[in-house]
Amino acid sequence: MTDDARRIEGNGPWPHTMRLQRFLARAGVASRRGSENLMTAGRVSVNGVVVCELGTKIDVDRDVVEVDGMHVSWPAEAVYLMLHKPSGYLTTMSDPQGRPTVAELVPCDRYPGLFPVGRLDMDTTGLLLFTTDGDLGQALLHPSRHVEKTYLALVDGSMSDQELEPLRKGIVLDDGPCQPARCSLLETVPPDAGCSFKRVRGTSLVEIDIHEGRKNQVKRMLGAVHHPVLELHRPAFGPLRLNGLASGSWRELERAELDALRECSCTVKKQATENNR
Repeated sequence: MTDDARRIEGNGPWPHTMRLQRFLARAGVASRRGSENLMTAGRVSVNGVVVCELGTKIDVDRDVVEVDGMHVSWPAEAVYLMLHKPSGYLTTMSDPQGRPTVAELVPCDRYPGLFPVGRLDMDTTGLLLFTTDGDLGQALLHPSRHVEKTYLALVDGSMSDQELEPLRKGIVLDDGPCQPARCSLLETVPPDAGCSFKRVRGTSLVEIDIHEGRKNQVKRMLGAVHHPVLELHRPAFGPLRLNGLASGSWRELERAELDALRECSCTVKKQATENNR
């Protein structure tokens, strides 16, 4: 057996080894689950050998890893930044139809492997987190309990507080019951929210906090109580706030923000472990 083959099997003499899907996630290729999907699809090779078996270990310093023929490098230092996403951009790094994507708004050339954590609909604005740290991205989006996200929704119709009760109790959608949401009616948009909704007669402004991340969840929740969403904005993701960041602009996270985000991700991991006992 060659040295390369032994390293692929994880039996080599070098100490800096890890599972291939973890390496891909840490390199910012995709989340841990996304990296596993790339492997099982036969898109990942190590030293020229396609590797489909989950759990395969590699030597980070010596093995050559490629995805779709493109070399994957171990990042010197992970990057974390937030974008104030404007309307009209898809939350994806590329689009085969040539539509505008958030990749056009962040420094992908400067930070290879940058990817969005979660998504916002094309017409939804607000805070979108980007990183090259696949492990953190995976923790923040763990399916058992997502990080709290705050939304402001301008909805059709004059809404009463009583109409929000089904959302607070956990409304049932076509894909199952939602976790209880914290929500309230607002008279005006908070000054630091970063949006400029214009309320007119016959509309209402709702603030809603959710922990899940289903597709179009907030829109579907409010639609289920007969108040369709006209505009939707996310001013906060976990401990992160836009705090005056202009629409279409990005900035790197400050140390305190990153520490708070990591603490939040550790809480998610702990809760997930307890839920699986």
